Amino acid sequence: MSLRGKKLGLLLSTPPGQPGFQHGLRLAETALAEGVEVFLYCVDEAVRGVDEPRLQSLAARGLKLYFCAYGAQRRGLERNPNANYAGLALLSDVMAATDRFVSFN
Repeated sequence: MSLRGKKLGLLLSTPPGQPGFQHGLRLAETALAEGVEVFLYCVDEAVRGVDEPRLQSLAARGLKLYFCAYGAQRRGLERNPNANYAGLALLSDVMAATDRFVSFN
């Protein structure tokens, strides 16, 4: 069964060094390779991963990547040109519009 054309939503809330964050990236890589449209939203401690090379590489390959603006502000992170900041309304839209939604906490 081909997954091409399907949509996958991912939510990451753990810091970049944690297994959940890395597992989420592996799932995103695999899905992109299969032709799935992937949306990834980083919230809480995952916003610290904005400059992770692997994450930015996935974005260059077509991953739709968003970071929680409030989470970044709350953690004192400076605005980063590599990040698309969004609120929870966008996360809600991603949840409603994707065929599957997976969270890594």
